Amino acid sequence: MKSVFLYGASGHAKVIIDSLTASGFEVKGLFDDNPNVKELLGYKVFGSYNSEILKESKLIISIGLNNIRKKVEDKLPLNIKYGKAIHPTAIISEHATVCDGSVVMQGAIIQSAASVGRHCIINTAASVDHDCLLEDFVHISPNATLCGNVFIGEGSQVGAGAVVIPGIRVGKWSLVAAGSVVMRDVPDNVLVMGNPARVVKKLI
Repeated sequence: MKSVFLYGASGHAKVIIDSLTASGFEVKGLFDDNPNVKELLGYKVFGSYNSEILKESKLIISIGLNNIRKKVEDKLPLNIKYGKAIHPTAIISEHATVCDGSVVMQGAIIQSAASVGRHCIINTAASVDHDCLLEDFVHISPNATLCGNVFIGEGSQVGAGAVVIPGIRVGKWSLVAAGSVVMRDVPDNVLVMGNPARVVKKLI
């Protein structure tokens, strides 16, 4: 049985644990920088990252915030082997790609020729259609829909129930608010919301 540790003992980790155990992986425990957290769902939390504990197991960064997930990855050793968590109810085309460190939750769909980068989250019942390209640390929230040929830049999040129409480009580290309908390209580092979605503020 393949073994995995998680980094981040939070609600997001609970869902990843469900996906891993449903797929036949052994969750050996978690790391978390909060010394007050000792266990999650009955799994032991070993404190901050420790390579002697990880050994040959793979690691998934189980933190929902994209920028924190990236900060954690940046500080960890380069030789870590990252795993993936894909729930068996997710539907992923054999012609799609999901890179290491990423998680695909219950009921999500990833269609043909879509590419999902490293440390991404395709959340519950999200839909990523054909030829979409998602860079690293992207989060597609529950029930969000990316139509065909959409580009999502590094670190951006598409909020719950939002829709991005075909051919749109969303820049890096931007946020599409929940329920929005994105009908034109989104620049880097902005919050967009509404139907049609409009830029409401810069995020830096």
